[in-house]
Amino acid sequence: MNSLAPALARYFLRFVILAFLVFVKTIVKHNVAVLGGAFPILHSILQFAIFFTVINLVTAALVMIYRLRKKLPYKFSDNVILGINNLYYLLVSFGLILMFIGFWGINFKELLTSLSIFAAALAIIFKDFISNIINGIIFSFSNEMNIDDYVKIDEHKGRIIDINLQRIVLKNDDDDILYITNDKVLSSDIINYTKREIKKVSIDFQISTDSFDTIENLERSLALSLQEFDSMIEPNSFNLKIVNVFHEHLDLKFQFMLTEVNPDVERLIRKKTVRLVANSISKSKKM
Repeated sequence: MNSLAPALARYFLRFVILAFLVFVKTIVKHNVAVLGGAFPILHSILQFAIFFTVINLVTAALVMIYRLRKKLPYKFSDNVILGINNLYYLLVSFGLILMFIGFWGINFKELLTSLSIFAAALAIIFKDFISNIINGIIFSFSNEMNIDDYVKIDEHKGRIIDINLQRIVLKNDDDDILYITNDKVLSSDIINYTKREIKKVSIDFQISTDSFDTIENLERSLALSLQEFDSMIEPNSFNLKIVNVFHEHLDLKFQFMLTEVNPDVERLIRKKTVRLVANSISKSKKM
């Protein structure tokens, strides 16, 4: 209840500001002759301020109600909250455009009617930009990908750290930040590893045929090297597959199942596993 008090105080302040703006707008409308050329500018600014305050109120209320229903912490965001915020930014941007148009006393409906061909041309020119916005809204409200999901988009793997109107932001295993436009995401093959109930880790590598005695022994040595992760790996889930056989080397795939659906844990195990595999191969070569 104490945590709600500051939020309710902010809502009350917004209502006071809204009432004040409506009052000022009424005064401005009754003094058109006095204001002269300044009237369209003041009127447009007040209309935008009222619109902005209303949108801000509605957005904040929706987010607060959703957080209370889902019992989400204040700083935590999921796809629904991102979607609401993305719509908020879109509406505010649209309101700013209307405000600037209003500076010249132009009626927006008449402008759209007279410039319909021009507007159609602009839509074609900015179709990629508009497409990204639409796809961003779809992704925001979709449950296919969420913040903190570990995904593969085309050839890029990483944890989703943001979904906005223009792009999806990934953080890969090397801590690089990748920005992928929404239209590219929509046309790409997507694998969401977090959606699996049990996580399968696959590590591909090559090994020369004279650097080990049997596949079974190599699989056993790799499994033993991961003993520190026993609590995070499904028992008896280790599997060393032969992918391709060549004259001097084999293409192998080392796989095992994780018990936790946790991107950070998986990332840690992946990093250490790659190194352990490399060390195990190096030791086998020396033998």
